[in-house]
Amino acid sequence: EEIQPISDPVAIPIQRVQRAAQREITQTDQANPFLAQAVARMSPPRILLCGDVLGRLNQLFKRVQSVNKSAGPFDAVLCVGQFFPDSSELLDEFMNYVEGRSEIPIPTYFIGDYGVGAAKVLLAASKNSANQGFKMDGFKVTDNLFWLKGSGNFTLHGLSVAYLSGRQSSEGQQFGTYSQDDVDALRALAEEPGIVDFGVTNKAAASDMLVGISDSSNTDSTVSELVAEIKPRYHIAGSKGVFYAREPYSNVDAVHVTRFLGLAPVGNKEKQKFIHALSPTPAATMSAADISMKTPNTTLSPYTFLDQGSHSKEAAKRPSDSVSDSQYWRYDVSQKRQKHGGGDGDKMCFKFIYSGSCPRGEKCNFRHDTDAREQCLRGVCLDFIIKGKCEKGPECSYKHSLQNDDSQRTHRSENASANRSKECWFCLSSPSVESHLIVSVGEYYYCALPKGPLVEDHVLVIPVEHVPNTISTSPECEKELGRFQNSLMMYYKNQGKEAVFFEWLSKRGTHANLQAVPIPTSKAAAVQDIFNLAAEKLGFKFLATKSSKSSDGRRSLRAQFDRNCSFFYVELPEGTVLSHLIEENERFPAQFGREVLAGLLNIADKADWRNCMLGKEEETKMVEDFKKRFEAFDPNQ
Repeated sequence: EEIQPISDPVAIPIQRVQRAAQREITQTDQANPFLAQAVARMSPPRILLCGDVLGRLNQLFKRVQSVNKSAGPFDAVLCVGQFFPDSSELLDEFMNYVEGRSEIPIPTYFIGDYGVGAAKVLLAASKNSANQGFKMDGFKVTDNLFWLKGSGNFTLHGLSVAYLSGRQSSEGQQFGTYSQDDVDALRALAEEPGIVDFGVTNKAAASDMLVGISDSSNTDSTVSELVAEIKPRYHIAGSKGVFYAREPYSNVDAVHVTRFLGLAPVGNKEKQKFIHALSPTPAATMSAADISMKTPNTTLSPYTFLDQGSHSKEAAKRPSDSVSDSQYWRYDVSQKRQKHGGGDGDKMCFKFIYSGSCPRGEKCNFRHDTDAREQCLRGVCLDFIIKGKCEKGPECSYKHSLQNDDSQRTHRSENASANRSKECWFCLSSPSVESHLIVSVGEYYYCALPKGPLVEDHVLVIPVEHVPNTISTSPECEKELGRFQNSLMMYYKNQGKEAVFFEWLSKRGTHANLQAVPIPTSKAAAVQDIFNLAAEKLGFKFLATKSSKSSDGRRSLRAQFDRNCSFFYVELPEGTVLSHLIEENERFPAQFGREVLAGLLNIADKADWRNCMLGKEEETKMVEDFKKRFEAFDPNQ
C-alpha cells in the first residue's frame, strides 16, 4: 500500500519535506548548529490518517510502525470512523493496548467512540482526574491514545483540527453520538479567526457523495452544513467502506480550497486504502498567495446548491432572522432562565458565553449575557447555564449549581475575584493549587516548579494575587519580581547556565506566570537568532529592545502593552527584550516560548509539557532537591 499525500501544491509530499529539510539543515549547520535544529523542528508536521479501525489495533499499529520506519518519523495518527471493535472477538486484542500490555507507537487520536467495549473504556476515561475540565485536545485513554469527545477545535503540531465525534442521533446516548450542543459549539468555535486545516468527522457530508459514490446511508446532512461553514482545508471521514479522494473544490466566501478524503476500514477484504499520509504546512504560517493556490482540477463548491435550498427553507421558517444567525444561539430560554435578562430577544449568544466576545457586537440578534459568561468562567456546565439542566448526568465534570445567588449580585465585583481564585491552579487559596510544587514565597510573588518541566530547574514566578500579567503591577510588586529574577540568574550562572524569561499574556486574562528556563552558556548567543527564525516562520518580526538593566527593559514592555491585545515577550541573557503585540486575527501558539527553547536545546519531544509530567512522589523529590540547591540564592531565606 503506497503512502503518499493527495496531489496538492501546498501539502508537500513527505519525501520532499525530508529532502528539503535536510538541505536546509546542512546549509544552516555551517553557520549555526542551533538554528539547524530549529529549522528541522519547524518543518511541516507529518500526520497519518486512518479509516474505521474496528478494534484491529494489531494490524493498524503494525502498519504504522512499518510506514514510520520507511517514510517517517510521523507526529500523530488521526482515526476517523468506528474505532472500537464491532464484535467481541477482537475485544481482548483491543484491551491489550488500552490496559498497557501492548505499546501504542505514536500519539493516536480517535473520534468514532462506539462499538464493543466503548462504554466501559470511555466511562473510565471520563472519570480520570487528568481529564477533568474543558478539554478539546483529547481525553487520555492510555499512553499515546486520546479520545476526541463531542466536538472541538485544537492545535496538533501547528495544525488547526476541528472535529465532530460519533454519529447523529436523537436518542441522547452517552457515548457514540453527537448532540445539537456539540454541533452548535463547533459552529461557534469556527467563528474564531484563522483557517481550519483538518475537519474530522465520522461520516462524510452528503455532498461528498455527489461525485463517485452514491450510498447516502453513509452520509450525514449535519456534517454537510458544518463543513460548508467551517471550510477546512482537508475534510477527512470514514464509515463509507471505501477509499475516495475528491477533487479539490472552491469555498464560498473563502480564498482556499477544500480536499475531501474518505478512508476505508482497517483490514478491509477489498484491500482498499485505509491509511494515508499528509505533511501540510499549517495555514497559520502560510502566505496569502500559497493559501489561495488552486490546481487546474479544482471544482465549484458542492454545497452551493444545498446551501441555496436550505437557505430558502430557513427563510420561510424564520423571516426575521438571517440564516447565519443560527450558529450564535443554542436554546430558547424564554421560559427557562429569564432571570438573566438584559438583552434583546429570548436566545442567548453562545459565542459570547463561551469566549467572552462576539464579532457581531451590537449587531448580534442574541443576548450577550454577562451573568452567564461569569458562571461559565467559574466552571459551571454550559448546558446547566443555558438550559437549566444537564442531560449528561453524573458523568459531566462541570458544576451544576450557580456559584452566586441573586442576593449577592451587588457585591459581584468583589465576589468574582474570590470565586475565580477558588478555581485557579495558581491562586494559593485555591483547592486546585499544587502546593507541593512551591519552592519560595514572598509578599507579592512566589516561585514554583512547573508540572512537566522543560529542563531541570525550570521555574515559574507567579503573582500571589490573581492578576493577568506581570507587566502592569505596582512598583512594589515589580521590585520583588526583580529580586526573584536576579536570584534565579545568579543561581543559574553558578551552574554554568544563563536565564531566559518569557511570558504569554492572553487578552482573555488568566493568572499570570513568568517562566524562567536555564540554558547552557554555550548556547546563549544563539537564543535571539532562534526566536527571530521562529517568528519569521510564523510571519511576524519581533520588536527588539536592548537595555543595560532588566528594569529598563520591563519599563519599555509596559509602554508597548495593550490590555485589549494578547502579547508575548522574552527576556534574553544579554539584556535584549523581544516582544510581539498579537493582532486580533493572528494565530499565535500559546506554548511558543517553550517550543522555541525545546528546539534550541534539541529536546523537541518535550515541547508539550504533557509529555514531561511526573508522578507526585517524583515532583516532591524534585522540589526538595531544588530547594537545597537554591537555598543560598533564595531572596526569602
